[in-house]
Amino acid sequence: MELMNTIDGEAFYGLVLALAAFFLSMFLTPIYTHFAYKYKWWKKQKKTTMDGKSLPVMTKLHAHKFKRAFPTMAGVVGVIAVFVVTFVCNWNRGQTWLPIAGFVGGSVVGLIDDMINVFGDGHGAAGLRAPVKFAMITAIGLWMGWFFTYKLGWTDVQVPFVGPLELGSVGMMLLFTFAVVATSNAVNISDGLDGLAGGITMIAYGAFGVIALFQGQWQLAGFCFTVDGWLLSYVWFNVPPARFMMGDVGSFALGSGLGVVAMMTDAFFLLPVIGVLLVVEAGSSLIQIFWKKVFKKKLFISAPIHHHLEAKGWGEAKIVMRFWVIAAIAAVVGVFLAAVGGIV
Repeated sequence: MELMNTIDGEAFYGLVLALAAFFLSMFLTPIYTHFAYKYKWWKKQKKTTMDGKSLPVMTKLHAHKFKRAFPTMAGVVGVIAVFVVTFVCNWNRGQTWLPIAGFVGGSVVGLIDDMINVFGDGHGAAGLRAPVKFAMITAIGLWMGWFFTYKLGWTDVQVPFVGPLELGSVGMMLLFTFAVVATSNAVNISDGLDGLAGGITMIAYGAFGVIALFQGQWQLAGFCFTVDGWLLSYVWFNVPPARFMMGDVGSFALGSGLGVVAMMTDAFFLLPVIGVLLVVEAGSSLIQIFWKKVFKKKLFISAPIHHHLEAKGWGEAKIVMRFWVIAAIAAVVGVFLAAVGGIV
């Protein structure tokens, strides 16, 4: 009974943080919208790949979006809201410093990319070159991995149904970096349809928040629910037809923060379960690149997989809603595995 009362209290605390982030985001969104339209922060459509090849399928599928003013960088609202709520109400060296560092650090990389897209000439990828983004997010991951290992003392990772696996300081730092880099890029790749990345990550953060709650890491859980509060506000405006896009500033913040949360809940091996659609999205892009290099033709009509489904005739809302359903099922399975597999 005492344990349940404690969990109830911590859950209520997380709910308050989520509501605070939600209402702060709802307040900030009109301010962002004012400046986005005044200064024309329009998203430029990507028409070529990193190696300069054309993208005719995706260009045709999304041409209707770019016939109207379509601002980007709405993720700045979430970064501000999550940082303010966490700093004022949920600041803790052991549980929230690293997640907020990952969240803000990833957003900086994305913001630079978005600003080049918005204020650049629109040719090519209209943003930072992929190797540059990769190097920047890797540097952030290494720094946070160092703090995680040498300051917080983590040197092993929990394997569900097996137990702790000792990796040592260097191994843990590299695993942490991999989690941040992989998740950041996966969320960024998934941000291609109205409400898709926002809904998927909202469900994933909720699942890890529940895991953290049952671990007694109530401030880490509070951070997850704070992010969910912003995403509820974002999805309110971003469901088809979207009023704006979160941009790389939002997707990299969400991905980097999610990678950190997975490591801090000792649930790295559940990340591919809870975030299964992120794996599918990023994996389909990698498979497409491999297939074209080896077999000189495309496996999918367009990659990542949500563009392939679009090209097959699925409506945008249909893809998004079905992906949300899959994400919710995966989240429930992930939380269950955490409970029975020794994570919580």
